[in-house]
Amino acid sequence: MNWRKASYSGNGEACVEVASDQGILVRDTTDRDGATLSISPAAWNAFLKAL
Repeated sequence: MNWRKASYSGNGEACVEVASDQGILVRDTTDRDGATLSISPAAWNAFLKAL
């Protein structure tokens, strides 16, 4: 899986990574073995549009 780190994650505190595999996956960069959030492509697009 190809994870991409958020461009604003340079400070080492609030870091996230995203990947796509049957949907969008989001995880905490500092806890890669922790929980992963799975989001539908439609919900992800709505989130990005709202930003």
